[in-house]
Formats: sequence, C-alpha cells, structure tokens
Amino acid sequence: MSRSELAIFTNMCMIENEKGQILVQDRQNPNWPGVTFPGGHIEKGESFHDAVVREIEEETGLHIKNPVLCGTKQFQTN
Repeated sequence: MSRSELAIFTNMCMIENEKGQILVQDRQNPNWPGVTFPGGHIEKGESFHDAVVREIEEETGLHIKNPVLCGTKQFQTN
C-alpha cells in the first residue's frame, strides 16, 4: 500500500488595509465564478511563502512582505 498521493498545492491570501477593508476578486470564469481571495498555484520547488508573494504581485500588483499562514485545507478529488 502506497503512502503517497498526487497533490496540487495552491494558496489564497486575505489582504486587509489599515481601514479594515478586505481585498477580494470577483471571478468571471464560468468554471469557477464568484468572490474569492487572490492567489494561485505553487510551482514545483517553490516555497509556500515565495508562491503567495509572487501570486499576489501577479494578480494585484501589490508586493507583500510578511504573509502569515492562517490555515490549510485539503480537497479530496475521489
């Protein structure tokens, strides 16, 4: 019995400004529509930290410096 499984890692980042406003995206993609936090896929060999900094800059133009991990979620596909 194998102890490994195929996994795809992604990230999402909640960004709050000094006024308490939260940045969200309103996705128009019919495959995954709706309001969500910005983020994306973690590339092979990339750290979670580096991936979230990169994704936030790509999607919002913002450069974050000290993201804090606040949770994890596993989605089963089978």
